[in-house]
Amino acid sequence: PTPPPPPETYTFIASSAASDVYKRHDLAVTGAFRDLGDALVHQGYVWNLVTGTFEAPDGQRFERDIVRSPGAVGIVPLVFDPEGQASVVLVRQYRPSYDGDVTEIPAGMRDVPDEPVAVTGARELREEAGLVAERIDHLIDLYPSPGLTDSVTTILLATGCTVVEHERQGPEEQEMELLHLVVDDAIAMIERGELRDAKTVVGLLLADRRLRSR
Repeated sequence: PTPPPPPETYTFIASSAASDVYKRHDLAVTGAFRDLGDALVHQGYVWNLVTGTFEAPDGQRFERDIVRSPGAVGIVPLVFDPEGQASVVLVRQYRPSYDGDVTEIPAGMRDVPDEPVAVTGARELREEAGLVAERIDHLIDLYPSPGLTDSVTTILLATGCTVVEHERQGPEEQEMELLHLVVDDAIAMIERGELRDAKTVVGLLLADRRLRSR
């Protein structure tokens, strides 16, 4: 695939909580729990399924099945009309895990080792939405499903977007549909339960808050 635009084509604004390289052992641990290591159950293309062994404060050992993942990046693209009204660009694509279409922000796995989150986000923005941003802001790093995986999803905000040719990869992306929604309408869809993807809900709510605080 064509590489993403070089880093100098956009400005990346990181928050104090942003981290380009996520380390899963940087969290505080309650009590004296200990991670004793993993046994590989299945090695996938991007993520691995393992059985982890742990020790509780009382010495009891227990096992948990965990999906080890490099994480993902989602990016909220905002575009403004001449009157300054903000719209968001979303994608609707088939998700095999749900056997149905899901509407969400452009996003992708962090499957390039040590790649900065802004580069990953810029690539996904171009591939899926056909947009290049002048500025990319960090919004939040969130845990999408802590009972299942160690994955961290970084949510970014893209502004100053210019339309370019998209570079979609794989059958799902080839068939995806682009949606341009006024931000207020997108928020209303969340409230009606029509947008259910977690990273999209979080990203849109945070982007809306930033718009209202301008």
